[in-house]
Amino acid sequence: QVQLLESGGGLVQAGDSLRLSCAASQRSFSNYNHGWFRQASGKEREFVAGITWSGRTTYYADSVKGRFTISRDNAKNTVYLQMNSLRPGDTATYFCAAAPADTVVISNRYNYKYWGQGTQVTVSS
Repeated sequence: QVQLLESGGGLVQAGDSLRLSCAASQRSFSNYNHGWFRQASGKEREFVAGITWSGRTTYYADSVKGRFTISRDNAKNTVYLQMNSLRPGDTATYFCAAAPADTVVISNRYNYKYWGQGTQVTVSS
């Protein structure tokens, strides 16, 4: 059983930054690709960013490209999402997820096997 625990959310103003963390329980952390998704009230859960198990390759939604950075520290079993230049449109619950290392389409939420409970990010204008 894999457990993912997100932290770092909060209420900020437009233009501010936040760093989300996702701590994983599994010893085989580096066997998984990881992704961040978000879900705004009344909307579908959408892909934000993904990173391969090695950390060599990252993927971003167009809406966050250039503002968000995903990274991982396999020694700490942790994935991060650095969010800069936040906008009110970034307001959502952010979820961390893990997919098998051989997953090809990182942006497809149905490829992810494990999910965290989410952390709320609210950006005021």
